[in-house]
Amino acid sequence: MANPRRRIPVAAIVLAAGKGTRMKTRRAKVLHEVCGRPLAYYPVKRALEVGANPVVVVVGHQGAEVEAALRTHLEGAPLRFVLQKEQLGTAHAVLAARPVLRGFSGLVLILSGDTPLLTTSALRAVIDRRGRAALRFATMTLENPTGYGRVVHAPHGGPALVVEEKDATMEERSIKEVNAGLYCAEAAFLWKTLALVGTKNVQREFYLTDLVALAAEGPGAAAVRVSPVEAAGVNDQEELSLAVRAMTRHMALAFMKSGVTLEDPERFDCDEGVTVGFDTVIEPSVRLRGATQVGSGCRIGQGSILKDALIADGVTVNPYCVVDSAAVQRGAVIGPFTRLRPGTEVGEEVHLGNFVELKKTRMGKGSKANHLTYLGDATVGEKVNVGCGTVTCNYDGEQKHPTRIGDRAFIGSDAILVAPIRIGAGAYVAAGSTLTDDVPAGALALGRARQVVKEGWVAGRASRPRGRTRVSPHRKTA
Repeated sequence: MANPRRRIPVAAIVLAAGKGTRMKTRRAKVLHEVCGRPLAYYPVKRALEVGANPVVVVVGHQGAEVEAALRTHLEGAPLRFVLQKEQLGTAHAVLAARPVLRGFSGLVLILSGDTPLLTTSALRAVIDRRGRAALRFATMTLENPTGYGRVVHAPHGGPALVVEEKDATMEERSIKEVNAGLYCAEAAFLWKTLALVGTKNVQREFYLTDLVALAAEGPGAAAVRVSPVEAAGVNDQEELSLAVRAMTRHMALAFMKSGVTLEDPERFDCDEGVTVGFDTVIEPSVRLRGATQVGSGCRIGQGSILKDALIADGVTVNPYCVVDSAAVQRGAVIGPFTRLRPGTEVGEEVHLGNFVELKKTRMGKGSKANHLTYLGDATVGEKVNVGCGTVTCNYDGEQKHPTRIGDRAFIGSDAILVAPIRIGAGAYVAAGSTLTDDVPAGALALGRARQVVKEGWVAGRASRPRGRTRVSPHRKTA
């Protein structure tokens, strides 16, 4: 049996040096986010998925920030970064990557850093294009091709050249087949031919598109049609918003196919990398961000925002909750209007109600805090009842201090627990108490001011002459 044909090695160059002036912001275009990832993340990720090694990212404007963002989201990937000090055109940008790829023999993919909807299938179509052409490049057909380079074919049908719009004649501008900005070239051809690219054009730049004409005159060029949805770039804020909706819709469809119920997919926001289990219902206007994981059989209520959240099976998140870097265990019910801040762990079957906030707090199995409560830097045992209005005073102005509440304790309404403090197992804290000392297990603690009742006070107040000024006994008079 013959051995399968050895796959040709592939490297990739991602062009991410431009400022993106049409975005009208101070931030570099490729740093604008689509579903929680910078624009440049997506073409880099797709190149990695088709086996490119290394992937060279050409940076320029805010290059350090672009590198930091990509290394954060693609930790451990074979990425290399080169700086294009002056933006003299796309061909010049590719040449900046040459030192990193010195000695590489194989195919070189060239991608634009602003194509978030690009798919691995489009990349493979260009890489695997049959024939002996030294250059393969992607094209797409647009009803409105304004701004794109037009693909001009030779009489025999093959691509002869790509003409940028500013250099095109009126006849050439009527062409609807345009360059998609995705190339695959043999390394030896690429570096040899780039040396021949000049600046005889309106913008006086080194155009990468000139490779097409040079290849057509020599070792051959081949055009590969791809979907305009997949290959379209992002150039302004409107196109950015369209890319976000397209990607979100794609993820929504994938969730629904796996058994997730989205009550309104058009009012659903989700970041790349989020997972949701089957039989989970997601109500309108929910946003799932970061590395959030939602289990099976959950319900996520309208308007809730989950960021880097771990939601176990069977959890109910009622409307308008915020869960940020917190974990919620099986069968728990939170909300509405509950806020879980970073470091919080909510145990099984815990109930947290309206306007309850937890910060770096662990709630044990079956415990409850149903109303108007703040628990910070606290450890709460199992089957604890935390009454309405309870506050753990964890910050003294300089340091944070812990509160520990034992199993089956009962904290009455409007209790103020001044940390550091420990409430023993089974202890009771009377409503309205302010406590500064530990409470032993099984004890009752009261920390109220003594109640004073003055009978007849209201009638006496009514009989006093009007207009008479009451002088405070603490105020000095002349």
